[in-house]
Amino acid sequence: MTSVSTLRVAAAQILAGADPVANLAGATDAVRRAADAGAELVALPEATLAAFGSDLRAVAEPLDGPFATGLRKVAEETGVVVVAGLFEPSADGRVFNTLLATGPGVEASYRKIHLYDAFGSRESDLVAPGKELVTFALRGVTVGLATCYDLRFADQFSALGRLGAELLVVPASWGAGPGKEEQWDLLTRARASDAQAWLLACDQAWTPPAGTDPLGIGRSVLADPLGRVNARLGSEPGLLLGTVDTELAASTRQRVPIL
Repeated sequence: MTSVSTLRVAAAQILAGADPVANLAGATDAVRRAADAGAELVALPEATLAAFGSDLRAVAEPLDGPFATGLRKVAEETGVVVVAGLFEPSADGRVFNTLLATGPGVEASYRKIHLYDAFGSRESDLVAPGKELVTFALRGVTVGLATCYDLRFADQFSALGRLGAELLVVPASWGAGPGKEEQWDLLTRARASDAQAWLLACDQAWTPPAGTDPLGIGRSVLADPLGRVNARLGSEPGLLLGTVDTELAASTRQRVPIL
């Protein structure tokens, strides 16, 4: 494996609906556009398989199911690593809120640890929590995974930094509400600073609120290891492109050895 100091990344801010087949088609198209633009890693949102508010038990599938298989196919065709959110069946009758990372030389999955039991929502009624932190290597760059509500738990990001993560990929379905945009902006920058790593957060595009289900506000972002915004999208569907320079993570950790 050849180590690199820079990596081209993309956040494909799409809008998932209730139909996994349609969502896979939209995700596949977004990955191809990102690859054509030079991305080596493409993040899609949490719940790309099916939006919250759908029947998650009915749409959940194992990691060798058709949705994951479709992601592997487009990753192989384009030569990029894809990170996307889906739902896996759990033995207790709930589902896992899972990120799949797949592509040339990469196959990893992360089950969301911190469940969204907040703002009137009860994710844990339907979703079983994961327990393990997950990192993987891409061309010598260590990549850590986290999901949406995990952003409120600084310890997880410090721990990923201690595991050597130089880039954190955070798919999300961050619902709208009073102060939620400001909190998203603050927390994405703060967690990059906590981990002293680049942070690529990909949210669902803005979606009108539906009861207590989290949907999306957009505002996908790439923040650097000092917590500075490198690039940000607005609320509409779109493609964020940026370059991660791991030397900045290394120099930040050397100058400010908080980890």
